[in-house]
Amino acid sequence: MQSRPTFSVEFFPPKDSAGESRLWASLEALVPYQPDFVSVTYGAGGSTRDRTIRITSEITKRTGIKTVAHLTCVGAMRDALIETLHSYRSAGITSVLALRGDPEGGPTSEWKRTEGGFDHADELVSLAREMDFEVGVAAFPDKHPASQDFEQDIKVLIEKERRGAKFATTQFFFGSEKYLQLRERLARENSKLPLIAGILPITNVKQLERMSILSGASIPHEISKRIKAVEADPSSVRAEGVSIATELSKQLLDSGVPGLHFYTMNSADSTIEIVKRIGLR
Repeated sequence: MQSRPTFSVEFFPPKDSAGESRLWASLEALVPYQPDFVSVTYGAGGSTRDRTIRITSEITKRTGIKTVAHLTCVGAMRDALIETLHSYRSAGITSVLALRGDPEGGPTSEWKRTEGGFDHADELVSLAREMDFEVGVAAFPDKHPASQDFEQDIKVLIEKERRGAKFATTQFFFGSEKYLQLRERLARENSKLPLIAGILPITNVKQLERMSILSGASIPHEISKRIKAVEADPSSVRAEGVSIATELSKQLLDSGVPGLHFYTMNSADSTIEIVKRIGLR
C-alpha cells in the first residue's frame, strides 16, 4: 500500500477547440502537484467517445501524468470495446475505469442494451482483465441514481472486485459519513477494494443542482445553506466551495482514505487550492 494517499483528477471532453485549450492549460497547471492519475469521461450515451480516446491518448505524452481511461458499455458492441482497448494499449495506457455509462437521457433513463454489447460494468471488468488492463470501477456512497437498493449496490461492487477490479472511485458526495458507511459495509463482505473518495469543489450553483440530480448525490442542508448565502457572487461561491471541499477532504484523510479524486469540471484552480490547504502535495 502507498505511504501517502493518492491524488487524482477527472476531466470531461471539451466541446470545441477553446475548451480543449482550457483543458490542456488546466492539466499543465496540475503537473507540479504530481497527480497519480487523470481520467477523462465519456458523454451521456457515449457521445464523445472518439474525442475522449484522442485526448486521453495524448495526456501522458504531453504532461507525464498517468492516464486511467474511461470505458463504458453504452452504445458499444463487444468488438468495438476490444478495439477501444487496443487503441488505449497502443497509446501506452494500461489502466481503465470500467463503467456501465449513462443512457442518452441520463442515469435514470431506461437502459437499452446495445446488440452485441454488455448490460453491466462487471462484464467490462472481465473483458479488460482478459486483455491485461488494471481496472478501476465506480462506487456510490448515495446509491447509484438508477438503484433502489444500497445492498444491491454492494453486491454489484463485490462482483466487480471478484472479476478483477483493483480499486474503486466514488461518485462525489458531501458528507464523510456517507463514505464511511460504504467503506464499513464493504469491509463486512471482506472486500479489499481501495475506495478512493470523489470530491466535487463547488463553483457554480446551477451546475451543482444539475449534477446532484444526475448523480443522485444528496446535498446536506448545512452545505446548501452556506452556498445559498453567497450565490449572488460567483467568486464567493467558489471560495465557499473550496472551504467545504477542504473540510471534507481533511475529515476523509483523518479517517484513513486511500486517495482523493477531484471532479475538476475542467478547471484546476479550486483543486490546486484544496490540495495545498490540506497538505496532500
